[in-house]
Amino acid sequence: MTHTNTTTAVRGGLLAAAALLLATAPSAQAAPQESTRGDWLFVTLTTGDARSRDTRSTLLRCDPPQGHGRAAEACAQLESADGDIGAISSWEVYCPMIYAPVTAHARGQWHGRPVQYRETFSNKCVLAARTGAVFALDG
Repeated sequence: MTHTNTTTAVRGGLLAAAALLLATAPSAQAAPQESTRGDWLFVTLTTGDARSRDTRSTLLRCDPPQGHGRAAEACAQLESADGDIGAISSWEVYCPMIYAPVTAHARGQWHGRPVQYRETFSNKCVLAARTGAVFALDG
């Protein structure tokens, strides 16, 4: 019986300590928002399917353009589309009919508005033709 009371007291103390730490800790989401003022997108590119994947990501900032191999070009394309990735002018290109899926995901803010984008393309050529330099994470 004594063992059970000690265990209960220790467990209660640990729960109280954990609650105190959670109540006084700064929000994990507050820091990224404070450090990412202006126009920015966290872009992620996943190549492959569920069996085999390669994921790369970066923070694209546009005030001034940085954090991305083709930041100036990507920011200019986003500016012309008012931050809407789906509205970026498509290129007239002939892409091979090879299925090598690639999923593009972006979240962030453009002129104070939230941006969310996610689409899977049949291959990198189609991705580049439709989204310009935004997801060109290879350089």
